[in-house]
Amino acid sequence: MFDRRKVGRSFHRHADAYDRFASVQQRVVRRLMELLEAHIKEEPRTALDIGCGTGALVGALKRRYPDAMCCGLDLAFNMLVHAGAKGGKECLLVNGDAEHLPFREDSFDLVVSASTLQWLDSLDGCLEECRRVVKRDGVIALAFFGGTTLWELQECYREALSRRTSGDDPRMGRLHRFMGIEAVRQAAERLGAGEALVTSEIEMEYHPDVPGLLSSIKGIGAGTASRGGTGGLGWRGILNDMSEAYRRRFLVDGQIPATYEVMYLILKPA
Repeated sequence: MFDRRKVGRSFHRHADAYDRFASVQQRVVRRLMELLEAHIKEEPRTALDIGCGTGALVGALKRRYPDAMCCGLDLAFNMLVHAGAKGGKECLLVNGDAEHLPFREDSFDLVVSASTLQWLDSLDGCLEECRRVVKRDGVIALAFFGGTTLWELQECYREALSRRTSGDDPRMGRLHRFMGIEAVRQAAERLGAGEALVTSEIEMEYHPDVPGLLSSIKGIGAGTASRGGTGGLGWRGILNDMSEAYRRRFLVDGQIPATYEVMYLILKPA
């Protein structure tokens, strides 16, 4: 299980650097806004962004729906500070937890989230909270990383660890387990929403080397938010072996790829 306090502290510490490293997350925001255009018939009067971070999505909502009351919620207080500095002063910004939304039932016409829900232990619990706070004729639109996200890094990590340790090394369990699309569909079915669209798309990112990739992951706060952290006996050697395996298997034209599979979930509870 995730330590929610640790997750919040990690993203709080890295809020200053987040926008410099969050290129994939910014693309996800743009794509989610495109999907909203296709699925919202009436402009919302109230909208909630869960895990608003530095304010990219809640800001986009406010620009698209200027008359709406837009609210951004995040577990990391410093993220909200940056969201406010970037124009979020026109929005209500709340320090809170996606799994325990501090709002009354039927509060919002639209509930959205981008690149956040992969950090939750229970997607079902968050979906129940979304349905609780959205109005009966409202829309829930979520995007989060799942499936094959960072599969290259995970495979090379396993290869490097297996070279130097026994198969029962506890560091094998530190890899983040991303939810597959079938599991997302099942969660939507358990919610019992009136209409549900579940799809996934691939986003690619490229780096000169593994240290560059790891710096990008760490730069948004994700490195220390994942299960178990890093370190331990022989850790530097494991990292060197992982870098070698990544270059050997995936280096093309001086760049290594990193795959992100983005799950998109559109729900209409009515």
